[in-house]
This record gives sequence, structure tokens and C-alpha cells, in this order.
Amino acid sequence: MTERPVIMVGFVAVAVDSLAEFQPEGSLIVIDEPDVVRKRDLAAKTGEAAVVRELIPWEYRLEGAADAFYNAHPDLDPAAVAPLQEYATPFAARLAERYGLPTGGYGALRVLRDKAMLRRVSRAAGILNPEFAEVEGPDEVRAFMAGHPGPVVLKPANRQAALGTRVLDSADEIDEAWAETTAMDEGVMETDRGFELQMLVERCVQGPEFSVELLVERGRVLFGNVTGKDLYPGGRPIELGHLVPADIPADLDALLRAETERVLKAVGFGTGVVHCEWIVEDGRPYLVECAGRFPGDGIVDLIDRAYGTDLVRAYWALMKDEPLPAPLPERATGAAAVRFLHAGSGVVESVTGVEEALALPGVALCSVTVEPGAEVGELRSSWDRIGSAVTEAATGAEALATAVRALDTVDVKIRPAQG
Repeated sequence: MTERPVIMVGFVAVAVDSLAEFQPEGSLIVIDEPDVVRKRDLAAKTGEAAVVRELIPWEYRLEGAADAFYNAHPDLDPAAVAPLQEYATPFAARLAERYGLPTGGYGALRVLRDKAMLRRVSRAAGILNPEFAEVEGPDEVRAFMAGHPGPVVLKPANRQAALGTRVLDSADEIDEAWAETTAMDEGVMETDRGFELQMLVERCVQGPEFSVELLVERGRVLFGNVTGKDLYPGGRPIELGHLVPADIPADLDALLRAETERVLKAVGFGTGVVHCEWIVEDGRPYLVECAGRFPGDGIVDLIDRAYGTDLVRAYWALMKDEPLPAPLPERATGAAAVRFLHAGSGVVESVTGVEEALALPGVALCSVTVEPGAEVGELRSSWDRIGSAVTEAATGAEALATAVRALDTVDVKIRPAQG
């Protein structure tokens, strides 16, 4: 085999499918945690993909795991190493360094991966952050709330998918929220050894939310986008939908991009893709968090649809230190939106209307991921959503309206679970 392999850290099925469109057969190596490999039956899933050369179980979340992997596989000679999940970002960055490949940088990814560390580093660079404190128990949350009137956000500093994040309006909610937040797990996505949980409490910044996606080469931005975000109502800030590009004035768009570039400069980010989240309060962007990886929630697909580009292919070319396959657009030619579905908790009785939703003008995708008989949990993280609709239109308002109409067409009947 003459093709140098590319390494994906953290299995994502749609990412494998995307790679298969331009990578030759047998050119992808997937690395994932042994417990996750077993729980998700990844041997079978990767075995079905012709592009996959090998699945290597490795405890990549442990300190020193990348150096250990490199020493165990010194002759692997990959063309690129990339993280496809949040927890994989430091390992992938360090492994790329060891193989001499483009990377965002291990130091930068360690900062981005730890929300508390990112707060300290970015605040020192003059970037607006909410007031915050690292806490080890409910009493410390109470002390913070006593000194900071108004709602606060209690969240893990080292988890993903909004897992365990709660907005607290009153100190009466602290004990219950702490118990829930610190007991949450990610099921098949979590290792048996679990996490050493780090907790943050911070002032709840009030305002519209956005994310900025940048493709960066050695600190220089090659492509940028601002995404608008809607959240489900209530005390858990879970994404209800996204709009690409965000329907905002040009000066706010430019400000959000510029502030994201300042974050990257503050942490010393090199080459790769970033997804940086902001809340704009009284016209000023406050940093929520920033990830050195592709965004989830189908945002990459929305970018490709709205801008007429192939961001995944451009990214892998960058990580392989190859010329870009095509020029990257400076602005979108249309708009694309995604809206997510959650129908309550209980047992699914029936699912109807998906085909009718797909037939609506402007609807590109619509799906429900549960079938009759499945049990649906309370909406506590992004993993609990059960469907989505993706739309395309000339304007953002049209794309959003069509997505809402598509999900209104879908009917998921749920009855209470026994017990």
C-alpha cells in the first residue's frame, strides 16, 4: 500500500462517509477508546467502510497517550491526524506534533479543551468573559450566587454536548442541580473509568447566541462563517436550531470574527478548524467556549449548502499540507438552517409525517431517529433530541420558517413510561 493513511481520532460515521468521497480505499485509520469501541460496536461499523484501513483501540484520553501511541507506532507515517470529537482534540494535536504534521498545537488545544483554563487565558488577553469561579460543591455555588445577583450557569468545565449544564435562577435549585449535573454520563460515548469532573459556576450572560467557524492555516484565517443559534426554552441551554449564515448586521458579523481571531491568538492556535461560541449582551460579545474541531449539529453541512463549498475536503487538504482543492468563498450565496426535535419523555407510540415534511419545498433532509417502542428521556443534553430538519433558501428567514414548518409536519406520539 503506497497511500499514506490519515488518522481520525474519535469515530464519527458521517465523517467516515465524507472521507470516502475523496480518500482512496484502505487509507483511513480510526483511533477510539477501547470501552467506546466495545460499547458502540465500532469493529463492525468500521469494517463496513471500504475507506477504513484499521481500527486501533487506544486510551487516548489519558495523559501521555499520544506519546505512547507514537512510540508504539513510530513507522505509521500518516499524512494527517485530525480529531473528530471534543475529547480527542489534545491527543490528536500532540500526535500530529510527534509525526511532524500540521496541527492547532497541543498547548492551544489543552487550553481550548478546559473551559476554566480558557477563561483565564482569554481574559488575560482582554477578551470579555462572564464572571466565574471553579467550584467543588454546592456551598461554593451558593457563595458565588450571593456575590453575583441574577441567574448563574452551573456547568462542567471538561464535558461536551451541553451535558450537565444548568441555568439557576435561585439558590434553592443548587443542591438538586449539583446532584444531577455531577451524576450525568454519556452512555456508550463514555469510558468505564469515567471522568474526573471539573465544575464551573458563572454569571448567566443574557443575549442572542452565535458561533464562529474558522478554517486557519498557521494562524491565518482562510475561511470564516458566523452561525446563528436558537436554544430550547428552560434551564438547560441546549440547541434548538442553527442558521447559516447568521442574519445579523455586517458590523456584528465582523466583530464576532475578529474576537474569535483574538481567542486563537491568545491560545496560540496554529492550523485546523475552530468552533467558537459567543453571547452578545448589550452589543458586546462574551466568550462562551471555543473548540479546536469541527462543529457538531450539522453546522458543517449547513456551511457547505449556504456557501457552495466542501469544508471537510478543504480541511483535510490543509491538515495534509496539500494545496486546497478549490478556492474558498468569502460570502454565502444563500442560507441553510437546521431545527431539532424533542417530543417529551416516555415511550414512542408512532412516528408520522416525515415523508410529507421531506416533500415540502426547500426541505433537504428530515429524519426521526426513534421508532415505536423506544423510550425517550427528558431533554438534558444534545444527545436527547430525536430528529431534525435541514432546509435551504435564498434568505435566512425563509430557511428558518421552512425548518419550523417541516418539524410541525412530523408527529411523534409519546405515552408515559411505566414506573
